[in-house]
Amino acid sequence: MTTLTLTIGNKNYSSWSLRPWLAMKVAKVPFQEVVIPLGQPDTKKRIADISPNGKVPVLNHDGLIIHDSLAICEYIAETFPHTELWPDERVDRAVARSLCAEMHSGFPALRTALVMNVRRRFHPFYVRAEVLADIDRILRIWTQQREAYAMKGPFLFGPFSITDAFFAPVVTRFETYGVSVNHASRAYMDEILNLPAIREWIKAAEEEPFDNASFEYSSVST
Repeated sequence: MTTLTLTIGNKNYSSWSLRPWLAMKVAKVPFQEVVIPLGQPDTKKRIADISPNGKVPVLNHDGLIIHDSLAICEYIAETFPHTELWPDERVDRAVARSLCAEMHSGFPALRTALVMNVRRRFHPFYVRAEVLADIDRILRIWTQQREAYAMKGPFLFGPFSITDAFFAPVVTRFETYGVSVNHASRAYMDEILNLPAIREWIKAAEEEPFDNASFEYSSVST
């Protein structure tokens, strides 16, 4: 019997960790979870001991080490094809991968200004134009995808996919900062937030006993 171990940062702050964790949970791929709290005196050493790039998340599959959230999700989709974590149609898979790549490498202004902090609320918020441009782009993605795939299911390509796992941390950020969204985006956010796995993640984040001071603030004007 093979063993999957996913090492993640603590759930209140680690958006990168949420992505493969959520994909594996929704797909019902069994794994062991190890949490390394961020911002602690021993954090860097603990992560460096197991991760080639010194970052989380990192997946250990019987000694095979896969780092980077997108690489982990791709590996899970290939290793467990029955999970159907990518859309069935080739064209849909291409678009899904494009959106994941955009989320993976883009939206720097939003990442900097709206840091992930699941258990906090920073309302209202006023941000720079480049942050608003990132928000607008995300809302357009959500709206267009939901319009195109509404008949197939409630997520970005109908059924849940890796693309939804990649946008899930943005959903939590929009909740934290009270971002105003359109009706289609609100419905999509609610679908993500009502996933049992997301509720499990949020509950754990709320119960975590450790804080990281660098995340316990709002970098936007209020």
